Formats: sequence, structure tokens, C-alpha cells
Amino acid sequence: MAGGWSRDGAENAQMEASIQEELQRLKLRRGPVGESFPECAECGEEIPLARREALPGVKLCVACASERQGRDARRGGINRRGSKDSQLK
Repeated sequence: MAGGWSRDGAENAQMEASIQEELQRLKLRRGPVGESFPECAECGEEIPLARREALPGVKLCVACASERQGRDARRGGINRRGSKDSQLK
């Protein structure tokens, strides 16, 4: 298939990259898994015992978890197709 300026297989590489990014995002959203950390994995602050008991497998303190959740909410989808509609928005 003619790709214009793109190299052969570029479409497949873009689709694979999109799938991998979405899988990574879903793994992060899945929530705590495993044993809780006594200290936050990002800032090093102690995670209160009540939080560790309420959310088994928690890795982040409330502040870092809130910040990460805000970043995820602001994240928009990536349209790698470059369709005409996406360029008009």
C-alpha cells in the first residue's frame, strides 16, 4: 500500500503504539494491586495506616494520587490518523 511520506508499515506501528499507550493507561487506572507501601512511591511521605487498610495495595499518598488523577483527567485521546476532521477541531 502506498504510504506517501510515511515508511512501509508506519500505520501498523502507529496502531501498536496507540494500543500500548492505552494498555499502560488502563493498568495505572486499575488501582492498587499487591501489598501497600508504607511510604508514597512518588514523594516518599508516609502513607497513613488507615489509607493502607482501606485500599490494600496502595502505593501513593492522597496528594500524589489526586495529582495523578488530575493529570489523567486532562489527558485527551491521541488521534494518530491525522484525519481531516481532527485537524478542523
